[in-house]
Amino acid sequence: MASSPTDLPVRRFKSFDGEEIAYRELGEGRPLVLIHGFFSTATVNWLRYGHAERIAAEGYRVIMPDLRGHGDSTKSHDPAAYPKDALADDGFALIEHLGLTDYDLGGYSLGGRTTMRMLVRGAKPAKAICGGMGLQGTVNAVGRGGHFRNILTHLGTFERGSPEWMAEAFLKTTGGDPVALLHVLETFVDTPIEAIRATEAPVLVVSGKDDDDNGSAESLADALPHGEFAIVPGNHMSAVTNKALGEAMARFLAG
Repeated sequence: MASSPTDLPVRRFKSFDGEEIAYRELGEGRPLVLIHGFFSTATVNWLRYGHAERIAAEGYRVIMPDLRGHGDSTKSHDPAAYPKDALADDGFALIEHLGLTDYDLGGYSLGGRTTMRMLVRGAKPAKAICGGMGLQGTVNAVGRGGHFRNILTHLGTFERGSPEWMAEAFLKTTGGDPVALLHVLETFVDTPIEAIRATEAPVLVVSGKDDDDNGSAESLADALPHGEFAIVPGNHMSAVTNKALGEAMARFLAG
């Protein structure tokens, strides 16, 4: 038994290409797969600030993978371990591994974009959540890598307090592997607006009030046939630390 929600046992499985993906679970009931953001981990995104615990209280089995190149999952330095759309393929592999047929799906930032990739490629959750992601960051995902590539290739050179310095500081707290994370950038795939408009699941698009890192979240919600938009306090980084994020997600799922 874990001594606290942030101290859950790590489970592992082999993904579609044999790479090892780690995941954690909290709660019992309806399955919800939650995918964290770039530079982060399942523990930081979902457990540290109580979001998974809040959702589990509504009767959910919250399943939280670490993306490849992150956390306790494989951090290969081989570029071949990072094919296009590998993160979505890992999500599909996890769902297959667990035998999930009736489930919900969600993510934040890169996890939100991965959720969208899974939706347009045929995932059939009853409900989905796309947090911290906008329309531009979804349709032009490949073009979003430059900011992070600059950070990962110039570590230790940024002015204190700058966005790059803040991102590097966060990377240090999560113990991220810069080489593996550079390879993760190569997995990014653009999603055509037509594919977004063809999705079937109800999707909550939730964003910090001051978050414009990935373009307009409201525009993404508008493009979805069954999109719902919600605002929580904070920017791209601080919204994750606010309990309002977990509350908005829990309300949507339980509604």
